[in-house]
Amino acid sequence: MKIDDSIKKTGGLPVSPAQTRGAGRAAGSEAAGSTGAASDNVHISAELKALSGQVASSSVFDAGKVEEIKAAIAGGQFQVDPEKVATGLLESVRDLIHSRKH
Repeated sequence: MKIDDSIKKTGGLPVSPAQTRGAGRAAGSEAAGSTGAASDNVHISAELKALSGQVASSSVFDAGKVEEIKAAIAGGQFQVDPEKVATGLLESVRDLIHSRKH
């Protein structure tokens, strides 16, 4: 399968007026000699703080296992189990098909 790199050939993406408004304000305030810096405030809910704490405490992957696999690949001892790969692919396809039906 060939990978299309047409994104690299298209140049820059168009900028929407909403994106340029903030830049214009900042440039305008600097030009006017304003000494106050513009700032945006972000407020994070308690639920998000609790959720981010849970995610940080539960590791998504085992770094030790990753290092073992890297070493096995580098040493030429890593064995791919085609049955396991095929089973995983089929399960992924089933999940995708099931999610589209609902």
